[in-house]
Amino acid sequence: MAQPTPKRPVTGAERKVLLWLQRGLSNRAIASELVLSPRTVESHIAHLLGKTGCHNRTQLLLWALAER
Repeated sequence: MAQPTPKRPVTGAERKVLLWLQRGLSNRAIASELVLSPRTVESHIAHLLGKTGCHNRTQLLLWALAER
């Protein structure tokens, strides 16, 4: 199955969140690392899901690994 292609470019902030997500951190832990609110992290992940066409965090992680 082909990996989804982003509909819009991934922002720098979204890419930072994605890097921490790849390390297995929770939204709260990512927020702590990046000095953001957990809600902001949730928003970045939601935007990433929409941009990539992924339906969940697991698909998003697989997409990120394929993009390397």
